[in-house]
Amino acid sequence: MNRPDEPFDARKYLEFRLFWPYSSGIPDQWLVHQIDTVHWFTGLPRPRSVAANGGIYLWNDGRTNFDTMTAVFDYGPLDRTDGGFQVVYSSRQTNAAGGVKELYYSNGGTLNLDTSTVTPDGGLTARAAKAMGKPAFMLPEMSLAEAAPAVTAADTGADDATSANMRNWMECIRSRKAPNADIEAGYSHSVALCMTIAALHTGQRVTFDDTAQDVVVGGARGTANE
Repeated sequence: MNRPDEPFDARKYLEFRLFWPYSSGIPDQWLVHQIDTVHWFTGLPRPRSVAANGGIYLWNDGRTNFDTMTAVFDYGPLDRTDGGFQVVYSSRQTNAAGGVKELYYSNGGTLNLDTSTVTPDGGLTARAAKAMGKPAFMLPEMSLAEAAPAVTAADTGADDATSANMRNWMECIRSRKAPNADIEAGYSHSVALCMTIAALHTGQRVTFDDTAQDVVVGGARGTANE
């Protein structure tokens, strides 16, 4: 297609996710799926900026995509720089301990999508709040598992959540209604993905120009293909 011409390589054909420019690796395979929940939970369309770093620390097998990476996203109102929050995405292929986890921290506690629980862990205790002249804020402990089990892995296999996703898609084909994850959700995670790829490849902080629909690297517009 639009990739540079080169001789056929069976390994690159089979394991294309390991090789740029056929894939960016971890961002293409996992981050692009998991960043969706940030947009859904917050209603924000994209990050304001992304900084990222990584490297090949274990698998020196000829691959060109990193086996380890961390990206830091700045989210908040797009029309100003105050307020907002950070999202830290980290992935490694050097150790599989812990599996796939998504944790959301607020000043009232923690939403853990691995255990499907909300806890007051890390919330604003009465002692700390008093020192700042604020009221205490501790979320009540609750389980989300019975109401809506969370599946955060990219490969969910055959489960109720995957079946419900496909059912919604087929029903929307028949009814012409917008699916739960519509084209805007796809666009939003693609923007976050392209910003991450540009940040990884340049080592610079990356923003986005909504008018031009292009990533901006170090003050100059650039491109990053998925």
